[in-house]
Amino acid sequence: MPRDAAFMGRAMELAERGRGLTAPNPCVGAVLVREGRVVAEGWHTAWGKPHAEVEALRDAAAKGVDPRACTLYVTLEPCNHQGKTPPCTKAILDAGVPEVVVGCADPNATVAGGGSEFLRSRGVTIRTGVREQECRDLIADFLVWQTTDRPFSILKLATTLDGKIATRGGQAAWISGEASRREVHRLRSWCGAVIVGGGTYRADNPALTCRLPGYDGPQPLAVIVSRSLPDPSENSNLLSSRPDRTVFWTTSAASGSARAARLADMGVTVWGLPSRGQAPEAGLDLAEGFRLLRQERGCHYTMTEGGGHLAGALQQQGLVDELRIFQAMKVLGDEKARSSFAGRNAMSMEECWEFRLVEQTFFDTDLYLRLRPKE
Repeated sequence: MPRDAAFMGRAMELAERGRGLTAPNPCVGAVLVREGRVVAEGWHTAWGKPHAEVEALRDAAAKGVDPRACTLYVTLEPCNHQGKTPPCTKAILDAGVPEVVVGCADPNATVAGGGSEFLRSRGVTIRTGVREQECRDLIADFLVWQTTDRPFSILKLATTLDGKIATRGGQAAWISGEASRREVHRLRSWCGAVIVGGGTYRADNPALTCRLPGYDGPQPLAVIVSRSLPDPSENSNLLSSRPDRTVFWTTSAASGSARAARLADMGVTVWGLPSRGQAPEAGLDLAEGFRLLRQERGCHYTMTEGGGHLAGALQQQGLVDELRIFQAMKVLGDEKARSSFAGRNAMSMEECWEFRLVEQTFFDTDLYLRLRPKE
């Protein structure tokens, strides 16, 4: 039904409000509908807080809405187990909601289908699969946390129309516009770590902080991927302003060097990662770095911001969960300028990495694309 899609769309919008706050729980939204109109709504606001269904029922109570005359739309199957909060199925039954429309089933194999079946067995009408793929995309991060030991990995690229992220000399400021840069800082506000390559670190001397006006939340870790470590005495925004929030991913040999020890004395974290092969050009095993970020530093989201070889290595190693591109309406036209992805010798179009579009919009004149690798 067309109205089903619209009501689920509103629940999806609400779910996004919890992004970055609910981890390691999924983002979920819910609306109560009566006579073709949304009369109450809620979303999971933060980890440990009431789930979306409970928030929607609370909103209904505050507005004097009787849930017994409503249909509940929820992006994710209601939980039927006791966690940080009581099961949502109990709240739904206690409120007397007669019908529940579910976007997607719970991906947790141990509980999948349990909430729907429990409600159905007690007389609640259950309909499932409304905008299912979009609702599954809402919980792509949760799927990663459930099936791996690493954070959800976002790759951010600001490119020209011809796919360049910097001039041949490395100049990248500014490809995208001010509105795009604000969005990047918003993303940084809920990412546990921002990752760049050694070339970006040396060329840009970045701070890698969230600089939204009025932002006073925690700053992300700054992670630099480099086979060579910097001189601790050099001029560096990261080493001088927040060494305790700076992490280097480097070789096992470099992590045991005197320079690494001096950096550690400053408060910097140096993690030696294993190599993916014996050849000198073999890259670092970046998955181990991601695992350490989650296990040692509690990171649930990371965002990688440059450069092309690092982007290529992440994709090559299956470590891009989401690609966010800010594409400026500009053309550099220089074949030697730096490309958004680099490091491969692909000889045919069959070797292309393929993505599927999840979202597209504009930030002023910049085209914004959010994509996921094709399964």
